[in-house]
Amino acid sequence: MFAVRLLTMFCAVLLALPGLGVAAGPPSRPNIVYILADDLGSYDVGWRGSEIKTPNLDRLANSGARLDQFYVQPVCTPTRAALMTGRYPFRHGLQVGVIRPWAQYGLPLEERLLPQALKEAGYQTAITGKWHLGHVQPDYLPTRRGFDHQYGHYNGALDYFKHERDGGFDWHRDDKVSHDEGYSTELIGREACRLIKERDAGKPLFLYVPFNGVHAPLQVPEKYAAPYTQFEGKRRTYAGMVTALDEAVGKIVAALDDAKLRENTLILFSSDNGGPNPRTLTSNGKLRAGKGTLYEGGVRVCAFAAWEGQIKPGVIETPIHMTDWYPTLLKLAGAKAEQPLPVDGHDVWAALNGGASTRDTFVLNVTPNAGAIRVGDWKLVVNGGAAAAEDEEAAPATAAQPKRKKKTQQSPESVELFNLAEDSAEQHNIATKHADKVKELRARLAAYSAQAVRAKSAPKAAGFVVPKVWGDFSN
Repeated sequence: MFAVRLLTMFCAVLLALPGLGVAAGPPSRPNIVYILADDLGSYDVGWRGSEIKTPNLDRLANSGARLDQFYVQPVCTPTRAALMTGRYPFRHGLQVGVIRPWAQYGLPLEERLLPQALKEAGYQTAITGKWHLGHVQPDYLPTRRGFDHQYGHYNGALDYFKHERDGGFDWHRDDKVSHDEGYSTELIGREACRLIKERDAGKPLFLYVPFNGVHAPLQVPEKYAAPYTQFEGKRRTYAGMVTALDEAVGKIVAALDDAKLRENTLILFSSDNGGPNPRTLTSNGKLRAGKGTLYEGGVRVCAFAAWEGQIKPGVIETPIHMTDWYPTLLKLAGAKAEQPLPVDGHDVWAALNGGASTRDTFVLNVTPNAGAIRVGDWKLVVNGGAAAAEDEEAAPATAAQPKRKKKTQQSPESVELFNLAEDSAEQHNIATKHADKVKELRARLAAYSAQAVRAKSAPKAAGFVVPKVWGDFSN
């Protein structure tokens, strides 16, 4: 009997060892680096066959899980809100458009943000890059929302060299004006490297790096665009911007290596939405349409999760949503999961290594006039070609994709149904063939719509004057 117990104990020890038997859970409290690109085309990366060179991103992607069905929101503010809260943006009133410079609102203050939760768990927290979640009052600024350190800008569509939006200056360090000079992509990457080097070695690090690259305005030092002689005009400039972004990522990874942090650092990467003006400026591959739409080209982006020794290299086909990172990262960090507001995301750690997913429903957006939901392989799109996610900062319209005009009368409702397992390009609307499925998904979408808070808007007040410095409350 004693021998049987001894053998049982010995087997249990073997099963707990890395690489043997049932895999143990990941080590707790890793460093976390989230790199977010802005308006990057879903197929404008080397690992997806692009002519644009992204060797640093490629190495990271190929070392980890390449997330082939990673979902975000149609434009940037809602995606950032989803990451920060683990909750769908329709719960914040941020489901339509972006927070504009003059907006009198931001991500609601009652929300518990990811950096707040990680800070509670003992993390050092920092953001270097684009905030875009509100700056109307000091309480909305990053250092009041859980970040120990802040560097970068509050608005979208920033001038990369002047650091201005609509003539107002927008560059800050620890939420106070900074006059650092240089190309913003390079500055953001440089600050990330500094934070890694000068971090508090007694704490794990959460470093959020939301680049404003490669969002319009299209600006880049010539050295980055020079190699792309096969492109002309805006596409050439854009390619250079992607290269500048990739170079900055390479320097961040080198800083992690120099600090000997790679073995215990989870690196996440994605774009905030699909590329604007696909096939003329950006490439979303075979995915339909682009930024600002509810089709796959607008909400399904390039993404990966890399962690040496913990995430196996390969392609993950399991659908994952931006809201999923919140509960996943809280669990890895040992942070408290209980909170007053319910989370929509699911812990996807198992899925990152090819395991089963715990969710099959994804609300891609709900607005007063449009919406989309995916359940399993089925996707319902209501008014997908309408202004489902208005964004005054989208790249200029082209002849192939004209600027949408405000409608003066109600247009007929468009209802489309796709089976993404058979038609990921959304070329075949099968709504009439599957009326029962349409009815089912419309009921689900309506249930979520009933939970939505009123969408916030930001009309510019008459007589509004652009401040000298956005978000400066010192006067």
